[in-house]
Amino acid sequence: MLKFQKIFSVTHPVIGMIHIQALPGTPNYKDAISTIIDKAVEEAYIYKKAGIDALMLENMHDVPYQKNKVGPEITSIMAVIADSIKRETGLPMGIQILAGANKEALAVAKTAQLDFIRAEGFVFGHVADEGYIDSQAAELLRYRKQIDAENIAVFTDIKKKHSSHALTADVNIVETAHAAAFFLSDGIILTGERTGSEANSKDINLVKSEVDIPVIIGSGVTLENVASFLPISDALIVGSYFKKDAFWKNELEAERVEHFMSKVNQMR
Repeated sequence: MLKFQKIFSVTHPVIGMIHIQALPGTPNYKDAISTIIDKAVEEAYIYKKAGIDALMLENMHDVPYQKNKVGPEITSIMAVIADSIKRETGLPMGIQILAGANKEALAVAKTAQLDFIRAEGFVFGHVADEGYIDSQAAELLRYRKQIDAENIAVFTDIKKKHSSHALTADVNIVETAHAAAFFLSDGIILTGERTGSEANSKDINLVKSEVDIPVIIGSGVTLENVASFLPISDALIVGSYFKKDAFWKNELEAERVEHFMSKVNQMR
C-alpha cells in the first residue's frame, strides 16, 4: 500500500484515461506529431478542470498491437507527451503501452517522472489478441531496479480483458492475486471481458478480502454503477464512459467527467 498512498492524496482516486491518437508507423497514423501532442494535452486539461484525481496515457489507437514491444518512435513520442502533461497538470500520472510493452512503459515513466505503470502479463501466461503473453514480473522488476525507478508503482492486470485464460483455468482469480502480491505487484487491476465491460463484483470482493495490496477496477465503471464499485475498490480507472456515447474512440466530454466526479466526491 505504501507506493499507492504516496501517489494519491485522496481515498478511492479516479484515474482518467487519455487514449493517444494513432502514433507514427501504426496503420491508423495520420495526424502530425504536434497535433497528437496537443490533443493529449488538451484532454489532460479537460480532465483536470473537471476535477479528476489522476491521469493515465495509453496508445489504444495503435491497433493492431505488437506483442511485448514497440519501436523507439512510440516510446519517444509517448515520453514527450507524458512529460508535457505531467509538467502542465501536476496530477498523479501513469502509463500503459500496448501490448505488454511493460519495460518501455517503465522507461517512459522514469523519463517523464510519472508515478505508475499498468502492466499486463505480470504473473502467469495468457492468450491475448496478439498471441501468447508470458509472465514478465521477474524481468520487469529487475529492470525497475536497474534504472533506479523503484518509486514508480507497477499496477498489474490479472485475468485481463481481451484474453483467454484457459491455460490457467485451474488457477482461480484469488490464487492469481496471491501470486501477483507474492511477486511484488504494487496493486492489482480487475476488468471485465473487454474494453468498457464491467468487472465482476464478486471477484472484486474476493480478491479485496484476500490480499493486502490495492485492488483497482480497470474497466466498465459508469455514473450508473459507480456507487456499487467505488466502496469495494481502492481506485477506479475510467476511460470509455467519459467519451461521447461512452465509446472509447469518441471525443472526451467534460460534462461527463464533471458529473461523475461530483458523484464520487459526494460518496467520498
